[in-house]
Amino acid sequence: MLKTNNLCKVYTTEEVETTALNNVNIEVTAGEFVAVMGPSGCGKSTLLNLLGLLDQPTSGEQYFNSLEVSRYSERQRANLRKANIGFVFQSFNLIDELTVFENVELPLLYLGLSSGERKKRVNEAMEQMEITHRRNHFPQQLSGGQQQRVAVARAVVTRPKLILADEPTGNLDSAHGDEVMNLLTDLNKANTTIVMVTHSVHYAGYCHRIVNLLDGHIVTENVREVIGV
Repeated sequence: MLKTNNLCKVYTTEEVETTALNNVNIEVTAGEFVAVMGPSGCGKSTLLNLLGLLDQPTSGEQYFNSLEVSRYSERQRANLRKANIGFVFQSFNLIDELTVFENVELPLLYLGLSSGERKKRVNEAMEQMEITHRRNHFPQQLSGGQQQRVAVARAVVTRPKLILADEPTGNLDSAHGDEVMNLLTDLNKANTTIVMVTHSVHYAGYCHRIVNLLDGHIVTENVREVIGV
């Protein structure tokens, strides 16, 4: 599903040039659950942004479902992204002025679906995440764990082939963190491919494979015995 060849990302200002990723080669097959780990500033979020078509590499090749996408325009990336990729963030990124239902519905508005189809999909996603009873609540009325459930529902409502999660448990206590990891595990068992950035060795243990980054390079890759959940 995902493949890169000598992928590089360099950020340039008037005063300094910073290499965030340097000749990264990674492949993620459909149905995998992959953790990306490494110290702060090693390039984890940059890699996730590139894999999620949120940014364009400086050089190298990048493939999504066999399409070479490294030189796609922003519009081309957006069209591919909105139909195929769901995102889960550490800070939830919910809109405070929208209800749970409206937050989950938001990605579907960009797909041009009918109101009936949107309602059907939102209800399915909320039921899957066990938040239907919170449909008319606003984000500030929810616990951190509930907010992340809403964020996961928003990520899956488009029925994406790929979910990219950037520290999805970072703002949660251990109990709510385990809940979110169980949700992601269930989605993966239903054949959703997941790539997750995490600092937690414990949560990386839920994944099939761990990719370790250091100074913009992949230094090790380890296949894991997955934690039973």
